[in-house]
Amino acid sequence: MNIVVLDGFTLNPGDLSWEPLQRLGRVQVYDRTPPGRIVERALDAEIVLTNKTPLRKETLDKLPSLRYIGVLATGYDVVDIEAATARSIPVTNVPEYSTQSVAQFVFALLLELFNRVGLHADLVRAGEWSANPDFSMARSPLLELTGKTMGIVGPGRIGTQTARIAQAFGMNVIAWSRSGRPPAAPGIRLVDMERLFRESDVVSLHCPLTPETERMIDRNVLASMKPTAFLINTARGRLIAEADLADALNNGVIAGAGLDVLSVEPPTPDNPLLTARNCVITPHIAWASKEARQRLLATAVDNVRRFLEGQPQNVVNGVLAGGEHR
Repeated sequence: MNIVVLDGFTLNPGDLSWEPLQRLGRVQVYDRTPPGRIVERALDAEIVLTNKTPLRKETLDKLPSLRYIGVLATGYDVVDIEAATARSIPVTNVPEYSTQSVAQFVFALLLELFNRVGLHADLVRAGEWSANPDFSMARSPLLELTGKTMGIVGPGRIGTQTARIAQAFGMNVIAWSRSGRPPAAPGIRLVDMERLFRESDVVSLHCPLTPETERMIDRNVLASMKPTAFLINTARGRLIAEADLADALNNGVIAGAGLDVLSVEPPTPDNPLLTARNCVITPHIAWASKEARQRLLATAVDNVRRFLEGQPQNVVNGVLAGGEHR
């Protein structure tokens, strides 16, 4: 069985082992694959694993040996699902691996905005505390989470875990869900979206990117928020109209933003959020704790094993063993 990993570096930069996958076949791992070399590298592959390397119809049409596609992530929009299904190629993903890590990272961003630990640590290293006449110095306002209201947009697995952590900090939690289903955690009040943005001191985005949610956070939504409110996004960058958010931050419409995702990654140098006021941006790493990556790799390998055994799991396009469609 020929197995090709098109872009394995972000999942495993060297601190994990591919050995469990290598037990299942002949494995070739590429750190990254540019679009022009996908066909060359995957030409003889029966199994292809990809994270962000796109597999569009025109590419799939040139891979006659392909029998299985495993996405090394939860989102699978990098694969042309319709084309894969037409070829009876099952496509699998890895759900749930990053719930704890992403929820934790929400608060890494939020605490940086509330306490500016990095800024103050840099001031100490620069000698400003040593030169200060007082025993304590603060260069920015310091805020408490207790008593604040956290608004969760999309109370699924990650959103619900974020809500639990918020409650542990003494925050009140409200949520908006497109489905209207109550969140799994107690003590979370469902409200309409307008009320959520109007009442929240912190809004954390956890909804999927769909045609309905793309650029949902625009100048009108931002204008409805408190001027003291903060926006956190660890979901998808294209949920936000980035120029509108940059304007809102620079003009004091909201107090700050913490973003782990942007609409284009890596960002272009002219992205207005890179220079926006009180905007903390990290390079799409909320998912990437070692523990989460280990879970991701283990599940991806198990997906391949189950496919080879004729009992595929985590299939997102309904193609089952032997090309049967669900």
